[in-house]
Amino acid sequence: METYDVVVIGAGAAGMMCAIQAGRRGRRVALLEHAGVIGQKIRISGGGRCNFTNRGATPERYVSENPDFCRSALARYTAEDFVELVRAHGIAFHEKTLGQLFCDGSAQQIIDMLIEECRRARVTIALNCQVQTVKKADGFLIKTSAGDYAAESLVIATGGLSLPKTGATHFGYRIAEQFGLRVVPTSAALDAFVFSENDRRRFEELAGVSLPAAVTCHGARFEEGILFTHTGLSGPAALQASLYWQPGRKVSVDLLPSMSTDELRSWLAQKKTDGSGAKVETLLAERLPRRVVDRFCRLHNLTPRSLAQQPAAALESLCRGLKAWTFMPRGTAGYGTAEVTRGGVDTKALSSKTMECHTVPGLYFIGEVVDVTGWLGGYNFQWAWSSGWAAGQAV
Repeated sequence: METYDVVVIGAGAAGMMCAIQAGRRGRRVALLEHAGVIGQKIRISGGGRCNFTNRGATPERYVSENPDFCRSALARYTAEDFVELVRAHGIAFHEKTLGQLFCDGSAQQIIDMLIEECRRARVTIALNCQVQTVKKADGFLIKTSAGDYAAESLVIATGGLSLPKTGATHFGYRIAEQFGLRVVPTSAALDAFVFSENDRRRFEELAGVSLPAAVTCHGARFEEGILFTHTGLSGPAALQASLYWQPGRKVSVDLLPSMSTDELRSWLAQKKTDGSGAKVETLLAERLPRRVVDRFCRLHNLTPRSLAQQPAAALESLCRGLKAWTFMPRGTAGYGTAEVTRGGVDTKALSSKTMECHTVPGLYFIGEVVDVTGWLGGYNFQWAWSSGWAAGQAV
């Protein structure tokens, strides 16, 4: 049996950060990974360039049953702290829109950086190491396919259920339940909406069309791009809104966020007064993709004739439809494409400062397995770094 001060299960972003911090403190650390490679989600993130953090990673941009839980960790290890580590390794990066930071090269640079930091901290890494059972006596006994481990502290950093092709499993939730912790019901998040069958038929001809829009769900509004798919609505604004969606909630889309409803009405009224004879479709195609214009004109019963000949009621209906198109999703596309898992280990069971379980001394949960979920754009990586850092200072 191998004996360590700390065993971390899961060599993803949170697990590696925790192992590094604990190792720097002189703790003997074993990092166990069931897959044959490290950091699968890091490798595929950001289109292969890893959106490794966001400069705007404030607590308000995270969703949890306990929204204040993430404050301590995010304040103690910030986005700028991680940026300093990236700079120290000479990794070139750039900022895209909305504070998102990406590697100039590839996500492998972040993985290599973390592996090097693990080496410097004398962390033992075991790959292809499937955990079979976990028991607690004076410390923890972890039985694995590669032998048994004993440790004073055990950290669960096994992630959620999103992107199962990267090896995602229920393991972390099972361990929480084994030790009597509640798990907030999980669901796929940062994911595309799936239309009802009726809406799918209405909008299937728009598949492949993208445009700037504002998507609102449960009071949260996101103004970015949307993309019509064969089954529903995707794109950054839709993915963001999905974090706030639950069955039975409607989604509202503003297809012309650059204009208010009154400005749209006034613009059409002015064009009507000008008497140019132009069709509504032609005028709106100056501001929206033509396929979207044609579809919404038909939905709101505008006939193919000049603006001046259109009934006022039909024009008013079109204005409302473009500014507040509302639909009820059938669901989201699911864990296979979702960026992250919403829900997880109930934060009421954990210390916000250390991530340690109140009722099981020495047991810690960090990263995506916890009921803290951030917006799209590097926020969930920052939660991994911050929660991993916090636990690493305490184990």
